[in-house]
Amino acid sequence: MVMPLYDDNPFRLPHRPVVTWSLIGLNLLVFLMEISADADLVVARYGVTPAAFIGDGAVPGALSPVLTLVTYQFLHADAGHIFGNMIFLWVFGDDIEEALGRTRFFIFYILSGALAALAYIASNAHSEIPLIGASGAIAGIVVAYVMLRPCAKVTVLLWLIPLRIAAYWVVGGFAATQFIHLGSASKSDVAYWCHVGGMAAGGVLLLLMRPAGLRLFECIRVPKLPESSDSPAVLGGARGGWHPP
Repeated sequence: MVMPLYDDNPFRLPHRPVVTWSLIGLNLLVFLMEISADADLVVARYGVTPAAFIGDGAVPGALSPVLTLVTYQFLHADAGHIFGNMIFLWVFGDDIEEALGRTRFFIFYILSGALAALAYIASNAHSEIPLIGASGAIAGIVVAYVMLRPCAKVTVLLWLIPLRIAAYWVVGGFAATQFIHLGSASKSDVAYWCHVGGMAAGGVLLLLMRPAGLRLFECIRVPKLPESSDSPAVLGGARGGWHPP
């Protein structure tokens, strides 16, 4: 089992990741409200139930199926469920927020989660098992992270052993696990199709929503060769070139 711990100190970023922190706080607040109420009833009313979404049945008192594409993202089954999701959001969310900006990041997060839920619905449209959790949106974030900073070093726990490894290994391992378990997804309480849908959504949304000038896969670009001594920039002192002080 791989658990990310941190990559960089978020306080060193030019802007504080207030949306990331707010999402973590909101998830924790909703979880506390959920466990203090009738959790099964809350999940039934605010989780995404595929059968109800396609009109194959209804849940009494449930929210509109379309709105549950958002509300399900803030519900969790237990403490371990929410802890795992929030640690991923803590480690990777601030970088995507910094890259996209606060408003775009919030939209990116919600859309990744909603599209992940649609993938889950498509995988078993007649299921009456509600989908809950932030993992679809988190899957979108981790894919966006590896597209943005594939070689960034991330400290992880691998079976309680701390390691500092490149992000593409962390995210690659996560992605491989989801695809490996797709065949047994119907027999598991883990929504692997939701995770795969979230990863696909995150990759596409980052390409569509990134600000102009934001460069991706930076560390695997071919570096530019230095200009030769007979280049115009060196011989003629071209405008914008280096000049001695």
